[in-house]
Amino acid sequence: MTTEAIATLSILLICWIVLILIDAAVSGVLYFILGISFRKTFLYGLVSLCIPPVAMAYGALIERNIFQIKEVEIVSEDLPEAFDGYKVVHISDIHARSFESRHNSLHRAVEKINGLDADIIAFTGDLITMSSSEIDSISHILSTMKAEDGIISVLGNHDYCIYADPREAGSEKDDVRNVIEKEMAMGWDILLNENRRIARGNDTIAVIGVENTSPSKHFPSKGNLAKASEGTEGLFRILLSHDPMHWEMEILGKDYPLTLSGHTHAMQFSLLGWSPSRYMFKQYRGLYTENDQHLYINIGLGETIVPARIGTIPEITLITLKSGS
Repeated sequence: MTTEAIATLSILLICWIVLILIDAAVSGVLYFILGISFRKTFLYGLVSLCIPPVAMAYGALIERNIFQIKEVEIVSEDLPEAFDGYKVVHISDIHARSFESRHNSLHRAVEKINGLDADIIAFTGDLITMSSSEIDSISHILSTMKAEDGIISVLGNHDYCIYADPREAGSEKDDVRNVIEKEMAMGWDILLNENRRIARGNDTIAVIGVENTSPSKHFPSKGNLAKASEGTEGLFRILLSHDPMHWEMEILGKDYPLTLSGHTHAMQFSLLGWSPSRYMFKQYRGLYTENDQHLYINIGLGETIVPARIGTIPEITLITLKSGS
C-alpha cells in the first residue's frame, strides 16, 4: 500500500469514527424526543456510514490496480487504404506520483499496452502531478513501451509544473524543460505545437500535437493549432489535445477527423453510469461523434488528489482505424 493510500485511509477512519459519534448522538435525540428505537436508528445509520469507507478502500486498494482495455473502431472515408486496420493505442494521465510505490501495477499496464502490438502509441498529457522529479522512479518502466511508429505525446496542464511546491529549487520553466527532456530520454516524441507524418507505401497520415488549450483561466493555454497543423492540409489528421474542451473551442467544423484527449479522469468516480464529471465537462469519457468528426476521451491510468478510483477503472484504449464510409 502506498503512503498516499495509507494517509487517505487513516483520514477516512478518523472521519468515520466522528460520524459514528454523530450517529449515536442523533439516535439518542430521536429516542428521547420521539421515542424511536435507539438500536434500530443507530444500526441503520451505521450501515449507511460503512458505504463510503468501504467504497474508498476498494477504489484505493483494488480498482486503481486494474487496467481495462477499451476497443474502439473509427471508420472514415478519408483514411487512406494503406492505413486500413491501423492501430492507435491511446493512454493518458499517468500522473507519475500515482505509481512511485506501485511499480508492479505500472509494469502490468505496460505489458498490456505492449501486448496490443500498436502501430503507434498516443499519450495525451499529464505525465506528472507536481514536478518532473516524479518521473525518475518510473522512467525505466515507461521506456519499455513499444510501437512500430513510436510513442507520440503532448503536454497536459500538470506537465507545466504549475502545482509544484514553490519552496523547491529551480524555476517552473526549468522544470517544464525537465519534463520534456525526460520524456525524450524515454524515447517518446513530444509534440509542442508540431506534427509528424507517417507513411505506408505511397499513403501518408499526420499526427498533430498541440500544447494544452483550455477555456479555463486556471489551466495554461499554450496551444497553437494553426502552427501545429502546418503542412498537413489534405491529409487524414489525428490530433492530440489534452483538454477535451478544446474540441468545441476550436476543432469542430475543421478538418480533424479524430481528436484524442484525456484530462477528466471521469473525476475518478462513477456509479451506474453517472459521474459528477458530466456537470464539469460536456464530453468527459469515451467516444463522441459529430458529423464526420470524432473525439475520444481516455479517463487515464493514474490519479490526482485522492489515490482511488471508483467505477472508473484505469483505461488503455485500442483504436482501430478503418477505411470506408
